[in-house]
Amino acid sequence: MESKLKEIGNEFKCPIAIMMKDGKILTGHRHYTPDKWKKISVWTVPGGRCDPGEIIENALTREIQEEVGITEFEIIDFIGEVPGAKEGDIVPMFFCTTKQDFKLMEPEKFSEWRWVSKDEYMAGGEYSGFNSTARKVIVDYLKSL
Repeated sequence: MESKLKEIGNEFKCPIAIMMKDGKILTGHRHYTPDKWKKISVWTVPGGRCDPGEIIENALTREIQEEVGITEFEIIDFIGEVPGAKEGDIVPMFFCTTKQDFKLMEPEKFSEWRWVSKDEYMAGGEYSGFNSTARKVIVDYLKSL
């Protein structure tokens, strides 16, 4: 995990956090626009694109703070890496825990965040994400907890 966290990212690396608190997974309703990708609204987890030359751990920490205001969390495990929804993107996935609650930090991008039970997330309902490849890896990991 340490080598993945210390890897130097680029504009195609998009680390994400499967953030758990009290047995629940943090999910947010993201609204993309054509200038950023395409007009689509999806449920996703905290994370985002690395700045050129930024290490993955710093990008993950920065994105979590920018999106949900969580500053105290522990990166427990590297879950895996999958292709992103945008052509060429790579998504390193990390399992994290926190005792903090989220704040809606970017209302221009997200309409809401919510804690969803692990079982509900694993069942594949509305809040379980839109990248089916990532979701399979995440669910397989959550089954092992």
